[in-house]
Amino acid sequence: MNLRTAFSLIMTISSAAAWTASNTSCQSKTQKTALFGTPANLIDFAKYEGLGNDFVLIDDRDKADPSLTPEQSVGLCNRNFGIGGDGVIFALKAPSDDYDFTMRIYNSDGSEPEMCGNGIRCFAQFLSDLGEDAKTYRINTLAGPIIPEMNDDGTITVDMGEPELVGSKVPTTLASNADGDSVVEQTLECNGKTWKVSAVSMGNPHAIIFVDDLEKDIDFESDGPALESDPAFPQKTNVEFVQVMSPTHLKMKVWERGAGPTLACGTGTCALVVAAIRAGKIPRGDKTRVTLPGGDLFIEWRESNNKIYMTGPATFSFQGKAALK
Repeated sequence: MNLRTAFSLIMTISSAAAWTASNTSCQSKTQKTALFGTPANLIDFAKYEGLGNDFVLIDDRDKADPSLTPEQSVGLCNRNFGIGGDGVIFALKAPSDDYDFTMRIYNSDGSEPEMCGNGIRCFAQFLSDLGEDAKTYRINTLAGPIIPEMNDDGTITVDMGEPELVGSKVPTTLASNADGDSVVEQTLECNGKTWKVSAVSMGNPHAIIFVDDLEKDIDFESDGPALESDPAFPQKTNVEFVQVMSPTHLKMKVWERGAGPTLACGTGTCALVVAAIRAGKIPRGDKTRVTLPGGDLFIEWRESNNKIYMTGPATFSFQGKAALK
């Protein structure tokens, strides 16, 4: 697909007003002009970001499947010839009474991840702005049920569930070297270097690597994609490079599977806190502040139920209409 001709974009910038249900229909009687296109070619969208991890949100609450193809989503995510974003998120109807809604995502390369931590916070804020006035939402995802909670201070806390630690279920082919057939700082040769890799799944795979200095110890643009596609991770992997700042503060850079370098990764933040605790880098019990390029998330791995809770912001940016060709 030639991205120069794939999309023409008409955006209505609105940094102050929230997305409302009245904006959700693209069936208005728009005249067939060169500027506005035909109604059949228009799709309404809203743009949100969670610490700079930005997404195009589509209201498909009356549908069971996304209204766009992966290829169309790639075009929307293009920052020169589309809207721009790390992915397109679809708000779909629930498959059963056990859920309120379904979330599906297409990455900027057209691949479909199981879940996205920053994405689900944006998803919850999108639902709230659409008028779905609830304190919590039961969201069906490819990684299983996820429950975001809207906080009074404007942040969103997400029950991310329990981490998967069994190496073969992450999945990784790295040899298990810790309790429960898990992988903790196992040796991996990749990109001409020797790494100590911990493997954790939060419904999607993560390779966590601890370094002394994030600026000096890695070649991010080279090491990131090499590790993402290393054969030790048969479904590819997200890659988190982590520096321990204190017992309650970690700093990280992320190379996301299917998206490359992003300013934040919610599932990765959860995974690296688990990895840090299991590797003895930090204690378990307190909330951990994780500093990402886009800002801070706060993670708690509770011993009472083994679940991980992530707290952070989700912010509306603008809304508009995209003309699909």
